[in-house]
Amino acid sequence: MILGATGVGIAIGHRSRHLSESLGESLGIMQGALLGVVGLLLAFGLSLAVSRYEDRRASVVGEANAIGTTYLRAQLLSEPARTASLRLLTDYAGSAIHFADYVPGSAEEDDAGARESRIQRQLWAAAAGAIHDEPVASAPRLYVETLNDMIDAQTVRKASLANRVPTAVLVLEVLGAAIALGLLSAYLAILGRGVLAVLLASMLVAFLLMVTDDLDRPTRGLIRVPDTALRNQLQSMMEPPAASSDQSPGGGATSRRRDSSSSASSASFCITGSSPLARRSCCARVTKRLVIDPVTTAKNESPPTIRSAAMTFPAVWSGTTSP
Repeated sequence: MILGATGVGIAIGHRSRHLSESLGESLGIMQGALLGVVGLLLAFGLSLAVSRYEDRRASVVGEANAIGTTYLRAQLLSEPARTASLRLLTDYAGSAIHFADYVPGSAEEDDAGARESRIQRQLWAAAAGAIHDEPVASAPRLYVETLNDMIDAQTVRKASLANRVPTAVLVLEVLGAAIALGLLSAYLAILGRGVLAVLLASMLVAFLLMVTDDLDRPTRGLIRVPDTALRNQLQSMMEPPAASSDQSPGGGATSRRRDSSSSASSASFCITGSSPLARRSCCARVTKRLVIDPVTTAKNESPPTIRSAAMTFPAVWSGTTSP
């Protein structure tokens, strides 16, 4: 359209060359004013397209970071939430990569969004189960926080893909550039010089409009939003988890129960196999090793280890026995 308007202006200028004395000055003033306005419109439209492109790139990096943090914290959950969450997060990362391959508002994008929503619900259900199993543990609560951030990041990315330059701005740019370059080519053709220069200028303006439109189409064209951050994150998730299952809070609870049983056995030995003075000293050392289960304490129950030790040596436990 820009080149066509330039060609029409050149043809009109050649035919109106005999009117150069009467039309030359008025056309020169008009095309100068129009070129200034069109320059502002082109700069404004390009700035809108570039800012939206940068927002889309930032949203990809933000979602990749949110997925990575959630994956790391999911490794600290107890079974069975740990294994289920890690598998679902890997599927979610793969789905996030392909989400930008579809045109915003199309049926394919709606299907991809629905699939991500299903995975999000499954992840949230697994997180709810982890909270129910360990209501006072810190790992599930930290995991729920990052899981919520990950869901928010997906919403931000979807909105950024659909946020395009207003159509009215693009239409105004094209029409304004066509009219201004048409008048400029007609003016230069009437004067009989600068035809090649106006052709080069029209090609440059047309290229600038093409770049603006390409930046505004995130899923099509030559300039696309890179998904390198998401692909690198998915690749890192394919490796074995850094935190093993026996390092999760569930494994720690088993270890605490084992230590508690050992402390109770040591307490029984101190009572039956030592002198009174040695029993009291041994009792003090064993008491420091007793592990109180936070879940049991939260329920206002006496820890079973302390109850068993108290029944084993009640006099020494209360501090009333003298050596």
